[in-house]
Amino acid sequence: MNQSFDVSTIVFAALAIFIVWKLRSVLGTRTGEERPPFNPFLRRGAPKQDEGAARETGTVIPMPGASAPTNLRPTNDPDRWKGVAEPGASLAASLDAIAAADPNFSGRGFIDGARMAYEMILDAFAKGDRAALSGLLAKDVYDGFVAAIADREARSETMEHTMVAVDQAIIVDAQLRSTVAHVGVRFESHQVNAIRTAGKALAEGSSEAVGQVVDHWTFTRTVTARDPNWTLASTSSE
Repeated sequence: MNQSFDVSTIVFAALAIFIVWKLRSVLGTRTGEERPPFNPFLRRGAPKQDEGAARETGTVIPMPGASAPTNLRPTNDPDRWKGVAEPGASLAASLDAIAAADPNFSGRGFIDGARMAYEMILDAFAKGDRAALSGLLAKDVYDGFVAAIADREARSETMEHTMVAVDQAIIVDAQLRSTVAHVGVRFESHQVNAIRTAGKALAEGSSEAVGQVVDHWTFTRTVTARDPNWTLASTSSE
């Protein structure tokens, strides 16, 4: 299930089952009569989850290990987390704690890798690329996504996915609990997602309308471990 990536370009790849994608039929003001948001990760006919509840998962996220170059500013440098966290903020202090335990941790590198992986993994799921997903996901998460893909295939349906733009990826919270680092990332993106039947009729979503998607993923890693992989611990959607 594990797969290595070029640490200079891919910091981590992340994915969780039942991620709620907030897609609208058109951009603009809601009228109160819109259809419920289309969630391509949900097996059709399966009970819906409470969107307010975090969903625990175990996605493996490759990150630079001990062999990665270390070029970090001193912990007392106010610009250490420039563009990532405000100096003196609790988030900056938490990131300092993580970096002290894991000298190879880079906030900006973490974010850059997250942005790249976000697109790569969503694309693999849409294509039903099990081989690509198998190297990026823990077994339970992989099994869940394979089930969703198999459900789609059993209906002879296909998914169309276009990532228009990942508008923002920011670290919104971080903690070091004993030897386990927790980092939460908020993603804002615009996507086009649609499910089509075997006859190419539209079953869900839209092949033209661009929808805004806001996801919050929390990743964890045991900083004392030699294994540089991070794990996606929970996801939620706004």
